[in-house]
Amino acid sequence: MRRMAHPLVDQLRFTRREWLRALDGIPEKDGVVRLQPMNSIGWIVSHLAWHEQLSFLTRLQGVTPVPAANEHGVSGAPASTPPLSQALETWRAVTAATDQVLNTLDTAALEAWLPRTRQPQTRTVGSTVQRVIYHYWSHIGEIIAIRQILGHADVPEFMGDIDGEAPYRAEPLPVVRVLAEAGPAERG
Repeated sequence: MRRMAHPLVDQLRFTRREWLRALDGIPEKDGVVRLQPMNSIGWIVSHLAWHEQLSFLTRLQGVTPVPAANEHGVSGAPASTPPLSQALETWRAVTAATDQVLNTLDTAALEAWLPRTRQPQTRTVGSTVQRVIYHYWSHIGEIIAIRQILGHADVPEFMGDIDGEAPYRAEPLPVVRVLAEAGPAERG
């Protein structure tokens, strides 16, 4: 039987789908346009690939399996305008790798400190997942603004079908066995 992902991971996956919806239909030529001071859409895609890899693979797992994610979109690096198709290919490779890690997270893992970070003992894995979710939403708004300025028709409206795709779901409660309620044979 396949274990369900933690509810917080489900919210990240919903957010990714909404982000992809914001990117749907963008012509390659528009992916490299930089309307300063904003970055190009290709950079934004690269930036989120970099952030997911940094958070869930480099820091959490101690591996960096997609070196291309560190070529564009690194926070603090000079601005760049990578092709949108290349950025999306890198993002897909990163998210395929991070999904393997995200599938293993339970409440205990989310409450653990995130290793290899500048904020030791202040940032948990769970708050990192939240940070990545909010980071996506910030850039969804930026992508929508860029698309509106570029005159794109039919720019998606947000929020999508959260009630159908990612409704609130409580995290699983731990199984607690209360001896006072156990029968005589179970009490020993």
